[in-house]
Amino acid sequence: MKGRIIHIDTAKSWRGGQQQAAYLHRGLIQQGMESLMVCPPGSAMEAWCRKNNLPVHPLSLRCEADFLSAFRLTHCIKTGQSALFHAHNAHALMIALIATVFFRKKIPVVASRRVGFPLKLNKIAQWKYRSKKLRRIVCVSHNILRVMQFHGIPENKLAVIPSGIDIHKFDPVGRTPTFRDEWNIPRDYKIVCTIAALTAEKAYPVFLESARLVLREYPTVIFIAVGDGKQAEEIKTLSAKKDLAGHVIFTGFRSDVGIFLKNSDLFVMASKKEGLGTSILDAEAAGLPVIGTDAGGIPEVIRHEVNGIIVPRQNPEALAKAIVTLLKNDDLRKQYGKKSLEVVKGFDIEITIKKHIVLYEEIFKDN
Repeated sequence: MKGRIIHIDTAKSWRGGQQQAAYLHRGLIQQGMESLMVCPPGSAMEAWCRKNNLPVHPLSLRCEADFLSAFRLTHCIKTGQSALFHAHNAHALMIALIATVFFRKKIPVVASRRVGFPLKLNKIAQWKYRSKKLRRIVCVSHNILRVMQFHGIPENKLAVIPSGIDIHKFDPVGRTPTFRDEWNIPRDYKIVCTIAALTAEKAYPVFLESARLVLREYPTVIFIAVGDGKQAEEIKTLSAKKDLAGHVIFTGFRSDVGIFLKNSDLFVMASKKEGLGTSILDAEAAGLPVIGTDAGGIPEVIRHEVNGIIVPRQNPEALAKAIVTLLKNDDLRKQYGKKSLEVVKGFDIEITIKKHIVLYEEIFKDN
């Protein structure tokens, strides 16, 4: 396939969406394609690209209607070169669409949609997602596809390509003998882990209330929350109010999530909104049994009573019951953990990359 893929990501921090964009950027280059990442200077994405010796173009992306930055994107495409903009978040989509105005040649746009939130009903949002220049919206789950269809986005503009992970990345990681000492966890305690940003949609109040309920019935357990976010202080205060000190550990942002997963007995995702849930995929790749809510795309990555348990969202009692069930049943945890290694094979990042390449080829051909 001849043509340059220009990825645009406006985030300065690093979350699941950035990991997916990074995987795709690297994977395309490994497949011999021309790929460039455009991101804010000083961002986590720029640092990652430079660390991995991947093409990156730092560009200040101040707001959606940033016409100057949109114009500067013209420098990323050589005269006469076939190219495609892939916007990895909503702000990036607006900038990509504006940038197409500055080209004589038609530059198609692809947008990834990783969240299951309803579309905003304002005119700008409607214009963005209905623009003829936007050739495909890549939904990471069928749940997101249904949300887009509900808002009247034509079916021929939608594609489902689930997020993927390196399913072997935790193979070399094992249980660390010093892990419990480092985090002051007694040897006979079970460990329940969650990896999620400390934000509203991750439903930490539900997670903490379920922890409180679990401790009534199963006191020898520690809950570890890996992540950071805007509500960090609020969530930590709530944890203290529930007298969970000594039973809930907040690690902040960690790049070494594999160590936490490999030393845990069980993974939990309490989200009330979730696009797909790549943290769940990470847990499955680590061979953990998983418990998640029925929010968004979570039921697409957890097979109920095969490799884990799905509970109703915003229901701490149901979540606590599921946690206790698995904590008390070693054989069931092991059974679900083995099945997780099978389930996650369907979300290998190589599959995700190949599906994107097919999509790009289709768009270049039509263009």
